[in-house]
Amino acid sequence: MSNIDPLPGQHAHARPAPDPYREERRRSTARRTALTVQTVADVAAGLLILWIVLHLLGANEANVFVEFVRGTAELLGWWSQDIFTMDTENLRVLLNYGLPALIYLAVGHGIAARLNRA
Repeated sequence: MSNIDPLPGQHAHARPAPDPYREERRRSTARRTALTVQTVADVAAGLLILWIVLHLLGANEANVFVEFVRGTAELLGWWSQDIFTMDTENLRVLLNYGLPALIYLAVGHGIAARLNRA
């Protein structure tokens, strides 16, 4: 005798009803992730641009805030240092820190746009 029915009092494993809000939650999560990526890229580019402005204006590099901005900019732009070796210090700083700022903005906003489309 083979009986595949569940025992009395037990329920067969039924598939749960599909969640009508699943797609909406997925899109909401994608939008939040896109906003986070975009914000991180904007902050990174902002710090790089702030260092360029402080350097061009001749800010006191012994100041704690200026040291923080410079250290953060060096950390964010380590991969692009000395790509451009100009005789003029201001032009060198502008190019070597401006390039990563533009790349961070382009990549961050590109990823955010792709996440928003998905």
